[in-house]
Amino acid sequence: MAVDVIMPQMGESIFEGTITKWLKKAGDKIERDEPLFEISTDKVDAEIPSPSAGVLKEIKVNEGQTVPIQTVVAVIDADGAAAGSAAPAASAPAKPEAAKPAPAPVKAQAPSAPEAKSASPAVQPPAAANGEKVRSSPLVRKIAREHNIDVSQVPGTGAGGRVSKHDILNAVEGGAGAVRTSAQVPAVSAVPSAAPARPSAPPPAVGGASASAVLENAVPREKMYFGHYEVQPMSVMRQRIAEHMVLSKRVSPHVYSVDEADMTAIATLRAKMKNKFEESTGTKLTFMPFFVRAAVEALRAFPTVNSSVDGTNIVLHKECNIGIAVALDWGLIVPVIKNAEEKNFLGIARTMNDLAERARAKKLKPEEVAEGTFAITNPGVFGGLFGLPVINQPNVAILGLGAIEKRPVVIDDAIAIRSMVYLTLSYDHRVVDGAVAHQFMAKLKHTLENWTESIL
Repeated sequence: MAVDVIMPQMGESIFEGTITKWLKKAGDKIERDEPLFEISTDKVDAEIPSPSAGVLKEIKVNEGQTVPIQTVVAVIDADGAAAGSAAPAASAPAKPEAAKPAPAPVKAQAPSAPEAKSASPAVQPPAAANGEKVRSSPLVRKIAREHNIDVSQVPGTGAGGRVSKHDILNAVEGGAGAVRTSAQVPAVSAVPSAAPARPSAPPPAVGGASASAVLENAVPREKMYFGHYEVQPMSVMRQRIAEHMVLSKRVSPHVYSVDEADMTAIATLRAKMKNKFEESTGTKLTFMPFFVRAAVEALRAFPTVNSSVDGTNIVLHKECNIGIAVALDWGLIVPVIKNAEEKNFLGIARTMNDLAERARAKKLKPEEVAEGTFAITNPGVFGGLFGLPVINQPNVAILGLGAIEKRPVVIDDAIAIRSMVYLTLSYDHRVVDGAVAHQFMAKLKHTLENWTESIL
């Protein structure tokens, strides 16, 4: 019996996925729930288990290809029968089933002055010229509003012509035939037919690669001739990171505040309790839960730092969903501790360690990397003195932790050796002012230096 393997839907807002690696090849035996292939989506990388035991009869989608959800990507012979003469043909992956072509863009008509004046930022999905709503996610519409782009004029490459985040980012960069909102675009006269058509430049790559493509010194000429360089294509995850970071720097005016905290009391407590903590809870005692708890207290005192921007509105979040950046061998991901304000120290430690372990094993679910309201990154674990991190959109701030190290400091006019850490806050100056940022940091510092909470 033939069993179809489909591209799964890894979340409500995810409509396509990219196969990054096949873990089996055609003709291999496989057990039910054994990892079959790896995928990458806008939100998470994950291993997909086999839906049936048997023999992998055919691979339909190559590594590196992106297809809509529910696309058949492979076929398993559940009876385990060898394909015989068909086996050699099965080893060559076939082209994926073609997705439904996106609807052709319709040229925008310049509205009359009264219509342009009454235009307001779209909240509902925009409608195309034929009256049908353009399929797009809230994030896509938010990016379009911020850059005055008419979503109905952006060709969608997603399932059923859906405008994906990749499409709108291409539009922001000026590719994919993007059209600005009609209220922003002046009328342009037609080019005389006698004038020779200028060849159109290829659309710029996402993530800022277009800028380096036109720089002659991107690869020195002598290296171009002698081959003294190596070209490595970006992984899907690296492309997503590039898109997200460029978008964040474009949208948020970043400002940075730096402070330092005396971690001597916490370092002493950790050294004294780490063995007992692990024996009692089965969880390692690290410094990160201390920072998360302190951040929660500071966010409750200064809720503006725990907000996001929606057009001209500030959304103040009641819950503290803390994203923790986890470095992977193949990139970076930010799983989220949901409702951290409701958890005690042990609950935060267990949740954080579980998320980090499953992130490295590619076992995270899309909802576990979504809905973050504030983020923490820890360059100090690699020895960094401090860093100036990029805000993780749609947050308005991110906390950077430096290395905890012993330094001479002055206390009561005497030099003492203390365990110190530099703390940096990157914040969006559209919402957070310097006074609020430094008050937030003062609260964070006070909580760390005057720790009273039980850890067991």
